[in-house]
Amino acid sequence: MAAKYLLGVDVGTSGTKGVITDFDGRVLAFRSVETELDSPHPGWFEHDAERVWWGSFCWTTRALIESAGVKPGEIAAVGVSAICPDMLPLDEDGRPLRPGILYGIDGRAQDEIEELNALLGRDFIFERSVNVLSGQSITPKYLWFKRHEPELCARTRKIHSATGYLVYRLTGQHVVDFGIAVFYTPIFDPRTYQWDADIARRMGIELELLPRPMPASAVAGTVTTQAAAESGLAVGTPVIVGACDASTEALGAGAVSPGDVAMTVGSTINMFILTTEVKSDRGLAFLPYVTPGVYAIGAGTATGASVTRWFRDNFGHVEMETERLLGLNAYRLLTDQAATVPAGSAGLLVLPYFAGERTPIWDPRARGLIMGLTLAHKRAHVYRAILEGTAYSVRHNLDVMNGLGVRVKRVVASGGGARNDLWMQIMSDVLGVPIEITAANYGSPYGCAYLAGYGAGVFPDFDALVNRWVRIAQRFEHNPTLRPVYDRYYEVYRRTYEHVKGEMHVLAQLSCETDANQCANRTSK
Repeated sequence: MAAKYLLGVDVGTSGTKGVITDFDGRVLAFRSVETELDSPHPGWFEHDAERVWWGSFCWTTRALIESAGVKPGEIAAVGVSAICPDMLPLDEDGRPLRPGILYGIDGRAQDEIEELNALLGRDFIFERSVNVLSGQSITPKYLWFKRHEPELCARTRKIHSATGYLVYRLTGQHVVDFGIAVFYTPIFDPRTYQWDADIARRMGIELELLPRPMPASAVAGTVTTQAAAESGLAVGTPVIVGACDASTEALGAGAVSPGDVAMTVGSTINMFILTTEVKSDRGLAFLPYVTPGVYAIGAGTATGASVTRWFRDNFGHVEMETERLLGLNAYRLLTDQAATVPAGSAGLLVLPYFAGERTPIWDPRARGLIMGLTLAHKRAHVYRAILEGTAYSVRHNLDVMNGLGVRVKRVVASGGGARNDLWMQIMSDVLGVPIEITAANYGSPYGCAYLAGYGAGVFPDFDALVNRWVRIAQRFEHNPTLRPVYDRYYEVYRRTYEHVKGEMHVLAQLSCETDANQCANRTSK
């Protein structure tokens, strides 16, 4: 049977989605399913790997095959991505010993981070790994597991992230792509693409626990008989190693060349800038990218559309009721009102740290701030200031990237927030660069599908992705007359956090003492 289709699936925090495409990038089917996020304690976030990761993957693949009307044997290759980096221990039979501990939103391992910094030294860790230890690191999560659940840890034979577990279930192979391996900080050396046995030994971690590092596009193996029965895929279908969802999201938006910035605007805002050099900043993340010889310097905010949702749910009752009665989108109504407000929101400034902040300040105890309110301000001013505040947070990250000598050539935006014209125009005006919006919004699964085709030999390079698969539907040009206005507000934005972060931390502690649910981002003293 001639193979003529590609399948890509991405497992996210709150849902799984997938696509089947032909070799020209036309989507035959797109399916998605919501999943549950568990939080057994404040600041802990977990997924049931069997039910959420593997279960939603199998539902999605079966639904895609049925919806597309293709035969499983016609699928040339399968690409997988997922949230990362997570920590999932497996026993000798490959069964999860506990729910997977999720990426940077889970803050339970702060003590282990501090202990590793003291043991190895912050400078040594950064110089060796080109990353700092943070809530994004897998190793401190494993050491937390070793300390707090020793009986289960003693039975552990492999430590996986979500992508690696899915590939294992499909192929029986224990592999990890270079981009996720970096987050086993500081065991993985991104210059040699190998585990460092000496560092692992000093940390009390056996190398046998770690999966085999490979390129994201390499074929990890083929679909086993058992996996075929559960997923609906054909036995023997090639499966690539796969990657972190942020990497495949960037690829799906067409980011392949140095200087490309891929920005995903969702509940949080993630961005990658591509480079050929091994360099980073302590406030950012660094990882090998999914295209050969290219690296990604990554950044991610803790909020984005989650703040606009907070505003809608708490202050947009009229718009929500209008949506219920007339079908007019509540966000569109709020945006239309914000569009009548001039740049700068009449002296209003928002620090969008409503869930702490990730890069480049790495401060889980940062708190949101609305500053400059007067009796003349209305809801529309506040909503626009929120959109501007998130743009300032993106600019902060890009400024750090520019400081490394990595220059932004273009920004390609995807995700639900990229469909908000006012937001994207504000983003372009604040950043001072054009923002391109992709025509299709299939995201990570689309990147997975192409990467699978590349790994299986369907494509010799990434030209077809740029020239045929990804189309730019819209381009926002910045207004040069607004740059001086936003420059002044941005300066205030940068100074304000430095002036008030101590008071933010006090408020975070006070809220923690009165409401345990506010302790989600608490760090050790």
